[in-house]
Amino acid sequence: MAGTISRGIKAPIIRQGDDIVKIVADSVLTAAGQDGFQLHEKDVIAVTEAVVARADGNYASTDDIAADVRAKLGGETVGVVFPILSRNRFAICLRGIARGAKKIVLMLSYPSDEVGNHLFDEDVLDASGIDPYTDVLSLDAYRKAFGYAKHPFTGVDYVDYYKSLIEEEGAEAQIVFSNRADAIVDYTPNVICCDIHTRERSRRRILAKGGKIVLTLADILNAPVHGSGYNASYGLLGSNKATENTVKLFPKNAQDVAEKIQNELLARTGVKVEAMVYGDGAFKDPVGKIWELADPVVGAGFTDGLIGLPNELKLKFLADNDFANLSGDELAKAIKERIKEKDGNLKGQMVSEGTTPRRLTDLLGSLSDLTSGSGDKGTPIVLIQNYFNNYAD
Repeated sequence: MAGTISRGIKAPIIRQGDDIVKIVADSVLTAAGQDGFQLHEKDVIAVTEAVVARADGNYASTDDIAADVRAKLGGETVGVVFPILSRNRFAICLRGIARGAKKIVLMLSYPSDEVGNHLFDEDVLDASGIDPYTDVLSLDAYRKAFGYAKHPFTGVDYVDYYKSLIEEEGAEAQIVFSNRADAIVDYTPNVICCDIHTRERSRRRILAKGGKIVLTLADILNAPVHGSGYNASYGLLGSNKATENTVKLFPKNAQDVAEKIQNELLARTGVKVEAMVYGDGAFKDPVGKIWELADPVVGAGFTDGLIGLPNELKLKFLADNDFANLSGDELAKAIKERIKEKDGNLKGQMVSEGTTPRRLTDLLGSLSDLTSGSGDKGTPIVLIQNYFNNYAD
């Protein structure tokens, strides 16, 4: 009777240089022996990106960031556009960027950042008479209109916090507020677009307005600096604070690790599981209004069996429409037969209305992120079973 099972798997504390593939395989098989479950074909083993990057030693310092920023943007005035409001995700990156410039023009979106962290409540904006689609605010104008609101979860005034970080690194700080990326060109043509999922649109608009050197965070530390870690695809995107002067970067070997986990368990058990390395899940907190997705992707690396989208029928649609006159065993039999006969691609068909049209890796990664949590559960590995089963199996 069991459907999908998501099981957190405990692992040792993982350090740089550890064999992450062996640790994952050992941990899963130890848990199977202790808890009495077996691996099956199409089970999914998901590993959080944090331990993959840590084992690989994919770290960089604020000096490394500064050197790359200085080399690529000239070391004078740099525009920093649309960063998210996060001590963990962006504060140390900002330190490094400021260290590589003489002046930072920090442009914040308002009333919230890209992932839903609010500078102030939206109701205050409605009452202010300010048009967020057009108005560009100085720091003084912002304070006059919105005061000194603190983040409801962290208790931090991110405007003051980011300004102080810039100044602590010896750079001049100018803070402006706008929801138009191209407004930065009025202050400097040399820009880093720090938004995550809209970065290419921001870059395109800034270049069209007259920007000269316009990079994204993916262009900073996309290659080693003085032997540092790096990520060729995502640069500083997906990085986390490690210490006050270092960041752990998004793993650069995620695809290789996922494939090796699959091969390792196949060799040891004879069972072909699927494997993935996952980042932040993609879901929204209805109270805090924060989107979790601060990584550039949910699935950093994954085996071929996880490519694609679900192809599912909506059971309640069948029960309420096609088989409304049936009940009990007769209804169950009819629905099972319809599932067995379903098309290989249900896109656009009413019978799939209301199913979740998201990539498998986004769904599985979000489930894994919720299972492992972000605190002290100690389960950086998640085993998902029966995910590809349906009512007819």
